[in-house]
Amino acid sequence: MKAAMHDVYGDASVVTIRDAAVPEPAAGEVLIRVHAAGLDRGVWHLLTGTPLMARLALGLRTPRQKMLGLDVAGVVERVGAGVTEFAPGDRVFGGGTGTFAEFAIAKPKALAPMPAGLSFEQAAASPVSGLTALQALTKAGPVSGKSVLIIGAGSGVGSFAIQLAKAQGAIVTAVVSPGKIDFVKRLGADHVIDYTVDDLGDGSHDVILDIAGIRPIDELRGVLAPRGTVVFVGGEGGGPMLNGMQRQIGAGLFGPRGQKFVTLMGTTNTADLLTLSQYLEAGTVIPAVEQRYPLEQAADAIRYIGQGHATGKTVITVSE
Repeated sequence: MKAAMHDVYGDASVVTIRDAAVPEPAAGEVLIRVHAAGLDRGVWHLLTGTPLMARLALGLRTPRQKMLGLDVAGVVERVGAGVTEFAPGDRVFGGGTGTFAEFAIAKPKALAPMPAGLSFEQAAASPVSGLTALQALTKAGPVSGKSVLIIGAGSGVGSFAIQLAKAQGAIVTAVVSPGKIDFVKRLGADHVIDYTVDDLGDGSHDVILDIAGIRPIDELRGVLAPRGTVVFVGGEGGGPMLNGMQRQIGAGLFGPRGQKFVTLMGTTNTADLLTLSQYLEAGTVIPAVEQRYPLEQAADAIRYIGQGHATGKTVITVSE
């Protein structure tokens, strides 16, 4: 089979498309014939081995996992011993290992039946970004009737966060660059802030989803309601060791009592995939697939993501 692989840490230039053996599912595993695979910043971090602290788990000098890709949508080819949740021929989506390939291995606990009415590309775009947005809103507590500020709203996670927050009854303010204003309006944002003109604005918000960048804690406090909640979803540009995570460390130790800072550690799991599927099947959330690349151009897709300005979701198509 063909697969996108890397033998060393680095940028997209170290990615090659190579022949590899079709993996055999072990006990408790599923082999998927991949139709499409979603791409997000997580893949970039695995490729580059950043933040450096992550190499304790990824491999200190070279990556333990050579094949790239996390999100997957496809058809079950074979199942390992003990797997009863899925059978060959089932259409599934979720998280796997080395999904930028013609076949990939996944655990049943990270999969769910593909939502009715979705294409493979739309389904592949949904797991990591959609679940991250869903879990971030859950961390924030009920958002119905509340003001939700989404920083990085034009990203993959942001595109889901806007739609999910609106579906849950929130009033959404999207913070984006000028080129993404129309995009987030189409997704349903009630208000839009061009950060090149007005930074974070001067409002007071019950919930802030901080998806992108490394804005200082004081700036976040300045637009957070006295009893509001900030959910740290991601951070970029904070140095090679922690990559922005230093804000989360001790963020809640100082400042006005009542303001809450929480860090999301997202997971891909069947229960949340089924919850997300309800929104997807109802059409209240539509995956915003804006860029598509064939498997042969996986390096170009990753290079695009690495530039940090992607709009919505980027997907790698593997087969029809």
